[in-house]
Amino acid sequence: MDTSDAIQDYLKAIYKLQEESGGRVQVTALARAQGVAPGSASEMVKKLAALGLADNTPYKGVTLTPAGEQVALEVIRHHRLIEAFLAQTLGLSIEAVHEEADRLEHVLSDELEARIDRALGFPTHDPHGDPIPSAALEMGEAEASRPLAALGPGERAVVVRVPDDDELLPRLAELGLVPGHAVEVRRCEPLTVLIDGTEHVIAPDLADAVGVAAGE
Repeated sequence: MDTSDAIQDYLKAIYKLQEESGGRVQVTALARAQGVAPGSASEMVKKLAALGLADNTPYKGVTLTPAGEQVALEVIRHHRLIEAFLAQTLGLSIEAVHEEADRLEHVLSDELEARIDRALGFPTHDPHGDPIPSAALEMGEAEASRPLAALGPGERAVVVRVPDDDELLPRLAELGLVPGHAVEVRRCEPLTVLIDGTEHVIAPDLADAVGVAAGE
């Protein structure tokens, strides 16, 4: 099924919100995620339902149909493969790849997708630590992690996941809180960590958003 960029963006947003909520997505939440008025989101949801891409139950929210989920996973696969390509091959910073991938995810051909996948060695995760759906459009598992905020004084860990968020990413990148970097908690009040030999005080919203795993 040929779908417009707008439809793909909505399906991707619904998929991600379903993952977060574990159930149906309220139209108001979808509108916030897309930065539009609730009325605009409601009209798009009706269109998705008419196309058989979503199930919309009044007052209960919206969820993707199997067909809608397949479109969403394909767009997410494109997005995360492009991010990996831009980071690994062109050396773009982690805070720059998301915006570029947003523009390119809709125009990536199946052939180029396969070539990028092969050239990168069939990556399983994007630069932010999120799983890349397989060529069969099956979503893999995110690497096990816990929030940076959960660490205690003296604990060491490695950053394995950061949010794909335009507001948080520049702040995280400036601190060096990106996947692959080691951190050591020095104090909890306020949360102070050692990154690349320098101590930084980490704001609560960042500490909650960063996923870490045990490390030296």
